[in-house]
This record gives sequence, structure tokens and C-alpha cells, in this order.
Amino acid sequence: MNILIIVLVLAVVVLGYGVSVYNFFVSSKARIKAAVQEIGNQLKRQAELIPNLETSAKGYLKHEKGIFDKLTEARKAVASAIKSNDVQKMSDAGSQLASVIPALQIAVEDNPELKADGVVTKLMDELRDTSDKVMYARRLVIDLTADYNVKRVAFPSSIIANIFKFAEQPGLITPEKGEHVEVSQSDTKTPKVNLE
Repeated sequence: MNILIIVLVLAVVVLGYGVSVYNFFVSSKARIKAAVQEIGNQLKRQAELIPNLETSAKGYLKHEKGIFDKLTEARKAVASAIKSNDVQKMSDAGSQLASVIPALQIAVEDNPELKADGVVTKLMDELRDTSDKVMYARRLVIDLTADYNVKRVAFPSSIIANIFKFAEQPGLITPEKGEHVEVSQSDTKTPKVNLE
């Protein structure tokens, strides 16, 4: 009788653990998908702000035509990436767009009339804010994917993953070669701050 009770308790514990792990995988996949959609949502918002900014700033920045060409290219890349629903393309398009914004910001800072324009200032603030939200959504995809993939291969949750065929989530792919993976000697120095 006691052995039967022990076996039943063990069965309930194992079953409870299995349900818990299964629910983790299912909810993680849904959260990863939602985070990817948030990247697309924020990129779309960012791309929609650009035409308004161009309209407001073009008259002031006729000599900075190159920036607007880059913004237009980045905007097209974002629209294409969102349409494809490919997380890596969205991430790359977001990076392309984020790389143009500092140049635009410098052009605005260098032009006092444009800097004083309330519409341009508001649009620049919204672009920066949206860029931060894209970065947050990317970070969320990376974290959720890492948690999911670690649990997928760790024992004993890997048993549940294999039984229900939970596939590895690709997340965001970062090139394994390039400057971003190298630490130069200047990177190891402590930055000096001068507030005078």
C-alpha cells in the first residue's frame, strides 16, 4: 500500500514537472513571437516618422541631401523587412536606420534655425525614443531566446523538449567576425571625463 502511494506521488510530481516545462516552452515561443512583432511595430513607427521629419527639415538642410538619401534607403529596408516578417531582416534594417540617425542629429545640431524648430525637435526626440524601444525589443528577443534554448538542451527539461519536438529558436543572428567581437587596446582604457 505504501509503495503504491509513493509511486502515485512520484507520478504526480513527474507529471506536474512535465506540464510545467511544456507550458514554459509554449509561453516562451509566444513571448518570442510577440517581441519580434514589437520590433516590427517600432520599426514601422520609426519609418513613418521619417517623411514628416524630411518635410520639416528639407528646406533647412538642402546641402545635407546625402542624409535624406540614406534615410530613404533605410526606410525602404524597414518596410521590406516588416513585410517579410523575418526577425533578422528587421534587426538589420533597424540597425541601418539607427546608423543614420546620429548623422541627422549632428546636422540638426549644427543648424540653429532647425534646432529651434519645435516640430523638428519633437520628431528627433520621437526617433530617438523609438530607436531605444527597438533596442529594448531586440534585447528582449535575445534574452527570451537564450532562456528558451538553454532550457531546451538542459536536463531534464530536454526530455520534454524532445518528446514534444520544440525546435531551437534562432533569435537574432550576430556576425561572429568583425570589429564588434574584438577588443582593442583603446577599449580597455578607462574613459576620462572632463566636465570643465
